[in-house]
Amino acid sequence: MHSGQFKLTRVRGTPVTDAQLIEYLKRVASLMGRDTVSQPQYTLHGSYDMRNLSRRFGGWNSALMAADLASLPYQNEYTDEHLFTNILIIWQYLGRQPRRAELAFSPSEISQSPYNRRFGSWTKALEAFVEWANTTETSTAQPTTAPSDARRRTSRDPSLRLRFKVLLRDRFTCTGCGRSPATSSGIVLHIDHIKPWSKGGETVFENLKTLCSHCNIGKSNIL
Repeated sequence: MHSGQFKLTRVRGTPVTDAQLIEYLKRVASLMGRDTVSQPQYTLHGSYDMRNLSRRFGGWNSALMAADLASLPYQNEYTDEHLFTNILIIWQYLGRQPRRAELAFSPSEISQSPYNRRFGSWTKALEAFVEWANTTETSTAQPTTAPSDARRRTSRDPSLRLRFKVLLRDRFTCTGCGRSPATSSGIVLHIDHIKPWSKGGETVFENLKTLCSHCNIGKSNIL
């Protein structure tokens, strides 16, 4: 039996007002506890296509300003290393080559627009990233066996290039248990020293391996 009360529902295709778009943009910022919102963050939590806001207000930063939110750095201010770091973060998270659509979701912090502007397309951005990652740092030197008080040849943390090389060699798979983010949910990969840094091991390609967080913690407990 009906209550006798009429309810208004939004009809598909009904135009969305500027005020509604701004309201939802503010709501996402409030939900995240931030004073600004990136396009990938809005895609993850917002109610309307982020492209509607950009078209309606003449750009993403203009939409943020209309909502009294802090603007983001202009897209052309992203450095190549910033763009490449974002690619590696997604690649490592997924355990495989990322797709363009996945730029809109966490853990990506950059949408596809800066890549298109800088490289012309997502495919060309990936090609540039791989070419960049494969340059330099190709040393095949063996880990040092010098005494612990000898001067280090490398820093403890591997660079972005070196991390990618190790992950690629190990096929984005844990060398301990064989699991990968591509096939097992919740797997987080780390780059670890084969000969421990504390025992004189250097941060070189041959002395690094891929471990998931579970195997890395287990190894630490054994040591």
